[in-house]
Amino acid sequence: MDSYQVLKNPMITEKGTMLSTAEKNKKYIFRVAAKANKLQIKKAVEDVYKVKVSSVNTLMMHGKKRRVRQQQGRTPDWKKAVITLKGDAEIDLT
Repeated sequence: MDSYQVLKNPMITEKGTMLSTAEKNKKYIFRVAAKANKLQIKKAVEDVYKVKVSSVNTLMMHGKKRRVRQQQGRTPDWKKAVITLKGDAEIDLT
């Protein structure tokens, strides 16, 4: 799987911004491919952003129930990865 297929997009949220700007925490949150494992995610971040990754934590986010008029459905499930960087490395997401 290509590095750009593994990483869908960075999640710029209030919680993610607080994690990335903290003094000792250099953590970034990404939406990733559902079938990607931790090693593939680590390699993709190192290839794309040219940084060293310390650890990768992943979790599956389940889709929410949605309703349009009388028809009920769900949004798709997706995978989230929390990336911790080594040393003074930083990712510019702007």
